[in-house]
Amino acid sequence: MTRRLISSGSPFEHQAGYSRAVVDGDYVHVAGTTGYDYATMTMPEAIKDQARNALATIASVLEEAGTSLDQLVRVHYYLTNREHADGLFAITGEVLGDIRPAATLLICDLLNEEMLVEIEATAKLPK
Repeated sequence: MTRRLISSGSPFEHQAGYSRAVVDGDYVHVAGTTGYDYATMTMPEAIKDQARNALATIASVLEEAGTSLDQLVRVHYYLTNREHADGLFAITGEVLGDIRPAATLLICDLLNEEMLVEIEATAKLPK
């Protein structure tokens, strides 16, 4: 299978030199995705809204790659504050609760202060 790059249209992809996702072999590797609404280039203030936006972007990219959230095997969550965990988990539990990919949560700084969460994901392509 040929390596394929997927873009979500974010200006950050070209500026920073990365792809929103890379299809390689049997997997789709989705770059860390924050909660921007790429249609309006705005960032909501609430952790739940940012998490929902990030997962929607990931779902859209996975669909373009030929797979879906149902095929997630791994996620990494990066939070700027452990106090946001409950808000994040409310959304990830709602969206991924039946899928239950392997997951890791890290508390860290993100590039911009408005960013509260970043989600990185890996999904398997269906056979």
